[in-house]
Amino acid sequence: MRDDVIKSLKTAGLLSDQNLDLGFVSTGSYALNKICSGDYQKGIPIGMITQFHGEASTAKTVFVTHILANAQKEGYYTILIDAENAYNSEFAATLGIDSANLIYAAPPTLEDCFSTMESLIKEIREVDKETPIVIGYDSIAVSPSKEEMTKTDYESHQMTGAMRAKVTGACLRKINPLLREFGVALVIVNQIRNKVGVMYGDPRTPAAGGKSLEYYLGLNFMTSAPKNERIQDDNKSVVGIRGKVANVKNKVTKPFQDAEFELLYDVGLTPHYGVLDLLVKDKIVERSGAWYQFGEEDKFQAKTFNEGFMTDDKFKTLREKIGL
Repeated sequence: MRDDVIKSLKTAGLLSDQNLDLGFVSTGSYALNKICSGDYQKGIPIGMITQFHGEASTAKTVFVTHILANAQKEGYYTILIDAENAYNSEFAATLGIDSANLIYAAPPTLEDCFSTMESLIKEIREVDKETPIVIGYDSIAVSPSKEEMTKTDYESHQMTGAMRAKVTGACLRKINPLLREFGVALVIVNQIRNKVGVMYGDPRTPAAGGKSLEYYLGLNFMTSAPKNERIQDDNKSVVGIRGKVANVKNKVTKPFQDAEFELLYDVGLTPHYGVLDLLVKDKIVERSGAWYQFGEEDKFQAKTFNEGFMTDDKFKTLREKIGL
């Protein structure tokens, strides 16, 4: 390519000169990290939008909280946009959040949420040009548009959802370019609704954002936690849940992968839960019925793995194999 042509480009440059890898933030689950980025240590990408959507009580907020906590451990700026007004500082501290270093905002409308994000990003970049910023938005489903907030009654009509989707599209068009430019990871929590009258196919649909949000997402995850997977203690009290995260869109690594997770309410996510299934899929570990084997190592069962993978010396070689 001619040098004089390159010099004349004012708004573009060679791809080789671009920094497309802005880093990653761990989700707190090695299995989820793997289906996010293809690496057990990495996680969600900085410079993109990641969404977690699902039914109630399927750990959506927990994943966002773990991401913010891990970002704090790396020294990154962390911001929580709490549209649900449901932030619990004690529970967040259990998951590793340092509230003293968490920027918190609860804007009343959809437009205000995105405007607050933009303002905070630019204010931070005025004093710090490089340190990554991680924003959790919990949740876009409950944020009303300004038009909805100005109504004097509680009635809605068939175009209400379409108007909110239109507003969301406008907000995303403005915020999305800032993410890569300023090194920001935006993590959005969304809810699930069921379409009325659907006889065939999946009736579930994200509650907010319309089609525009799906196009802007770098990673999109659906969370689920069946009631029969609730964890009980000796007194039959529920102390946690097990579930699955399904990757339905991914611009970083191959999509349409699943990862299992385990959440204990007084501890948080079990970091290595779900890893064993991925090791089998990647043919690192062989499975024969209820038994598993890594290379020439002794055979083991899933319970042994889940109880001792991070601490037992018998799994040391396997941990090193996947970079843990």
